[in-house]
Amino acid sequence: MAVDLAKSVYQVAESVRFGQVVQRKRLNREAFRRYIQEQAEPVEWVMEACGTAHYWGRLAQSLGHQVKLLHPRYVRPYRRRNKTDRNDCDAMLEAARCTDIHPVPVKSHEQQQLQQLHGLRETWKKSRTQRINLLRGMLREAGIEAPTSTAAFIRAASELVEQPELASLSRLLHIVLAEINLYEQCMAECEQQLKRWHADDEIVRKLDEVSGIGLLTASALTAAVGKPERFANGRQLSAWLGMTPREFSSGNSRKLGHISRQGNVYVRTLFIHGSRAALLAAQRCQARTPEKLTQLQRWAVQTAARIGHNKAAAVALANKLVRICWAVWCHERRFNGNWQSGKPA
Repeated sequence: MAVDLAKSVYQVAESVRFGQVVQRKRLNREAFRRYIQEQAEPVEWVMEACGTAHYWGRLAQSLGHQVKLLHPRYVRPYRRRNKTDRNDCDAMLEAARCTDIHPVPVKSHEQQQLQQLHGLRETWKKSRTQRINLLRGMLREAGIEAPTSTAAFIRAASELVEQPELASLSRLLHIVLAEINLYEQCMAECEQQLKRWHADDEIVRKLDEVSGIGLLTASALTAAVGKPERFANGRQLSAWLGMTPREFSSGNSRKLGHISRQGNVYVRTLFIHGSRAALLAAQRCQARTPEKLTQLQRWAVQTAARIGHNKAAAVALANKLVRICWAVWCHERRFNGNWQSGKPA
């Protein structure tokens, strides 16, 4: 059965044989819930991996049904003519026949809560950044110089908004400062909640030991991936996160472009920021104590010298960190910056 999910209207297409729809239904939310529960035998439900899909998938699985979630990008080519709920159901049935399309795993309630916690923190961080930029702009227009770093700016903001040039707006600017402090407290509470949830998680603890990977990245990766065994190797995980280059090839001509940037944007962003920090740490180590450089750090420094800081940090090192995390996770071993997967030539 194929279901086109919506907020209040659910289009259902029943199919006994491939390519043949025997019955169609258009149900509201409660009727659709009863329809799932009234199925006498286990059936396969095909849905697009969109809003509420994981909830309905868990409900169907709890009743003994099979659930196949398909990415909307892979369903779209099978839709004929106009976009309607009816045609979307037919497209899902056709896409489900293709064995090369890998379904999206149904996330557990805990996985979704963890991702929602990361989403809350990211939303508050964006709101905090908006208000900081607003204050910076107003101070700049008044000819007042402000610190560059975020932490230093927040510490000095209370005195800066009291300058005579902004006397008429001082009361309102203090309200903006109160909002910034509120968002700071909300973000700190999210981080404390993550620490409490993962206090006894051995996998997150091992991933946290990887250079450039902290609690945020480790917890976000585990929530997004779920089971690393569904990836044959680290490169597949890296490609799933959009860290591998796009390919434009034809015949004997092969051309690799920038990274595909497909997949989970939030997790990929965390890896890129983490790789920047890891590269800076490696460069500081090379300048102060080069004898303590690990093979990973030495490779990162050499790559940065060869192709530039941004390419080395944002692409090459982040790509390598994703593969290292997959190996640490799947093989359940501690991170070692000098690890070699095979004997050197």
